[in-house]
Amino acid sequence: MNGAESLVHTLLNAGIDTVFANPGTSEMHFVAALDRIPGVRCVLCLDENVATGAADAYWRMRGKPAATLLHCGPGLANGLANLHNAMRAHSGIVNIVGDQATYHRPLDAPLTADVEGWARPVSGFVRRAASAERVGADAAAAIEAAGTYPGHIATLILPADTAWDEGGIIGVAAPPLPPARANTQAIETAAKLLRGGEPTMLLIGGAALQEAPLWVAHSITQATGAKMLGPVSPARLARGRGRVPLMRIPYPVDMALEALKGTKNLILVGTTAPVAFFAYPGKPGYLYPEDCTVHVLARPDEDGPGALAALAAALGLQALGIQPQSGPRGDDIKLEPATGAITPEKLAQSLAALIPKEAIIIDEAISYGRGFFPYTFNAPNHDWLQLTGGAIGAGLPMATGAAIGAPERRVIALQADGSAMYTVQALWTQAREHLNITNIILANRKYAILLHELANVGANPGPTAMNMLNLSNPDLNWVKLAEGMGVAAAQASNMDQLNELLAGSLNRSGPFVIELLI
Repeated sequence: MNGAESLVHTLLNAGIDTVFANPGTSEMHFVAALDRIPGVRCVLCLDENVATGAADAYWRMRGKPAATLLHCGPGLANGLANLHNAMRAHSGIVNIVGDQATYHRPLDAPLTADVEGWARPVSGFVRRAASAERVGADAAAAIEAAGTYPGHIATLILPADTAWDEGGIIGVAAPPLPPARANTQAIETAAKLLRGGEPTMLLIGGAALQEAPLWVAHSITQATGAKMLGPVSPARLARGRGRVPLMRIPYPVDMALEALKGTKNLILVGTTAPVAFFAYPGKPGYLYPEDCTVHVLARPDEDGPGALAALAAALGLQALGIQPQSGPRGDDIKLEPATGAITPEKLAQSLAALIPKEAIIIDEAISYGRGFFPYTFNAPNHDWLQLTGGAIGAGLPMATGAAIGAPERRVIALQADGSAMYTVQALWTQAREHLNITNIILANRKYAILLHELANVGANPGPTAMNMLNLSNPDLNWVKLAEGMGVAAAQASNMDQLNELLAGSLNRSGPFVIELLI
């Protein structure tokens, strides 16, 4: 058994059966081992950033890691943007990076790079295999690190000779440990604050954004008069009729400050204190009032759902399933899609009316999507996944990974056209794997968010600056781009056309692209 074969067996023994790959010469023995040893689904991606973005969403939907296979330092560099997003989402990934053979590395061949240095900022674990005999044990350690709550990127560097040399030994990864419980004192402090009557807000993140813990949080706010919000960009949020209609902190600083205005106590559950994405002249970096005190009920690496349950018990709450005081309930409500000219609100209305139960929404709509949330609470139950780290180009890869991670569910990607061009290659993988994904490309042919940011930072743009934010001349043609990658596509210029195409796409197998002219 060579080192590569021991790696494949170690992955399979730990339940890791999916690899998102863009391999090169250094990884050929691992590729060959994947061929000889059945059981691993090998998903070819035409860019490393597609592989890493897909692995991110796979974890979000499955709760277990996939592996990535990247080629040397430059291949890792190509995938870093979506590894950054995955790190911010606390996604577990076994990130395998091939490298020069141990004896060839000192020769400084063209692809030689500081792989550890590039991997470390996005990884919770980095290790270079030293020999074929060590590959299995090192892989087991990486798997354990990736699955450690709440999830980490574990980078295993695999020199070519450690893959092809004989002497491999299968590693055994320990099962993941349960998350640490929140501090008892933190629970008592939060209960005291909630009884105290001061304006208090729960900021909910991480695993506490699933359906059951959100109901617990809702019961706490109903009983105490506190408010609650979610983060600007949740990794995964349970939504839909009959679920808690949790609002997020708005992205614009002024709107965020208004949402938290008057809060005296901010209690963090599975997340960190909210800050602005960027610095703006004359505006604060933290998004809560200066006289607000921040308290931690549960850190991101602690059991947020358990902390909420313990807090509810400390408050003497027994009935944790209180329904919302307003809003539709049940599955018998008939929503109607919007008609006429396209607006963000109408698009959200049609989504709420047409998406199937248990759909997965991938949101990289950027500025156009800010108005979607309030209009999709009444949709059938679904999960909402967002761009967590701000590195654009995540949407189409995430749709790919979510569809592989949850093949029984329809995936709908709400995708800005500019950021879609970063990882357009994901469409090819969607076609190759025959994934049930509806990609709605929001084609405004501009970097619209940067037009807002010009005003936010107080810049005074002229024609050169404005031209740098314009994606026309020539216009992108998403129907031709999609068809060139094997994905059926059509264009919509009004809501009636969108409704027809969206409904039709949900009744067909395989991927589909709707270019929505907005």
